[in-house]
Amino acid sequence: SGGQQQRVAIARALVKEPKVLLLDEPLSNLDARLRISTREEIKRIQTETGVLTIFVTHDQEEAMSICDRIIVMNKGRVEEIDKPQEMYNNPKSLFVAKFLGVPPVSVFPCKINHGEVKVDEFLVTKVDELVSTSGFVAIRPEGYLNSDQNEFHFKVFIKTIIEQGREKTAIASFNNGDEFKMVLDDDIKVHLGENTLSINQNKIFVFDENGERI
Repeated sequence: SGGQQQRVAIARALVKEPKVLLLDEPLSNLDARLRISTREEIKRIQTETGVLTIFVTHDQEEAMSICDRIIVMNKGRVEEIDKPQEMYNNPKSLFVAKFLGVPPVSVFPCKINHGEVKVDEFLVTKVDELVSTSGFVAIRPEGYLNSDQNEFHFKVFIKTIIEQGREKTAIASFNNGDEFKMVLDDDIKVHLGENTLSINQNKIFVFDENGERI
């Protein structure tokens, strides 16, 4: 099968003990379960042998789980180079923020006035630069808190709530715009319809009109 051929090709490359191992979408032909086990095996072998490995993928989950450092490229240009978790927590551009994370960040146009960042009338965060301009805010799906957690509030309309044990996924919209997903701890109280929530300030990022981080 195609999956067996892929695994044999990887084995042939590894058995030669190369100084540099180049892997171009090596898991693309495998089913979901085999893809996970194979990437774990590649990571184990790479750790044991210490061979420098360049792993090309469009699957950001693969990149996050298997790599020590990530290079995110956009139309042939390097957007950012960093450790996976640091890049997730502190993206330097809107492209990188949108690329990393499942579910993806939700993005809203904003106005910045002397450091106060507002989406419509809602104050969602503040920035150190006392600029007055337009831009975008990106909020991670796990970036929502109960409304009494801080001064930064946001009103969303929740259409669906999916209970998942310790957490729940809510499908919501803002001002009848595109739907986005929120991943909420079980102690965050929400209901169908309008909800006012606080924004976790470690999970919100502000970008200028060109998509560069402010």
